[in-house]
Amino acid sequence: MNRFHVHLNVADLEAGIRFYSALFAAEPAVRKPDYAKWMLEDPRVNFAISNTGRAPGIDHLGIQVDAAAALAEFGRRLDAAGTTVVPEEAAICCYAHSDKLWIEDPQGTRWETFHTTGDATTYYAGEAACATDGAACTPHVAAMTPKPATPTASCCAPKSGCC
Repeated sequence: MNRFHVHLNVADLEAGIRFYSALFAAEPAVRKPDYAKWMLEDPRVNFAISNTGRAPGIDHLGIQVDAAAALAEFGRRLDAAGTTVVPEEAAICCYAHSDKLWIEDPQGTRWETFHTTGDATTYYAGEAACATDGAACTPHVAAMTPKPATPTASCCAPKSGCC
């Protein structure tokens, strides 16, 4: 079953953890020095917050799918909708290994459709492992391009003023 995903940037991670733990009546399923995630069943949502240097507020929305086939189906739907779809395969971001599809809705809200394949020990992999020039960091999906042959910037690391 698919799961709705919300990722918020927060100014104070500990205050955010206290607030959302009370709101959801549950502690985070994942807790790191700069990140927390709740995998809720009611409502079924993957809700994450982070304090990685970006402006507080909604970072992106998304749909987490359970299988590669479901991700491929979403890719066909997104392509049929006529939006720019930017794939990011084998990404390490948010302490997870995932295959992703990034889009931007007509209002400019970033959406991430993804299939998580495992846990990671870091928030992001750094430039060598990134599939694009900044899918997790670029505020505008249309500006994303496939990773250059010689990486010049970190993909998933927070970029000052990027968002």
